[in-house]
Amino acid sequence: MGQDIKVIVFKLGEEEYGIEVDKVQTIERILPITRVPKTFAFVKGVINLRGVVIPVIDLRGRFGLPEAEFTEQSRIIIVAAEELEVGFIVDSANDVIDLNTDIIDSPPEVVGGIKAKYLDGVARISDERLLIMLNLSEVLNKNEIIQLESLEG
Repeated sequence: MGQDIKVIVFKLGEEEYGIEVDKVQTIERILPITRVPKTFAFVKGVINLRGVVIPVIDLRGRFGLPEAEFTEQSRIIIVAAEELEVGFIVDSANDVIDLNTDIIDSPPEVVGGIKAKYLDGVARISDERLLIMLNLSEVLNKNEIIQLESLEG
């Protein structure tokens, strides 16, 4: 018997992704982002969120997807990963659903061009709807976390 988990659903292009609610601190509209030199291309910079400096990553860039202009729907999802708060820029975040872990399959090697190491699995919500579950510890690998920690100040 699988367990039920709550998942925040967000979109990058046409694909839907999920992050477990307990890993998400808050979801914000796009805030002013301060560029930081000499970081990975997908690190957009830092934001000041209620007095806390948080590094921000463009998930499109992280996954090698084409960049897109921010829209009214664009959001920054603030997640906690290994003692570090990081913001993920996504095209939209508009849903919280309950998932049973039984419907999450192992990820195929490549999903929509995204390497399977970034994924925890794929949840089959219906015949037409798949939800790609993110593996946060890989999206933020150790070396990158060390570099991002140096941005927090």
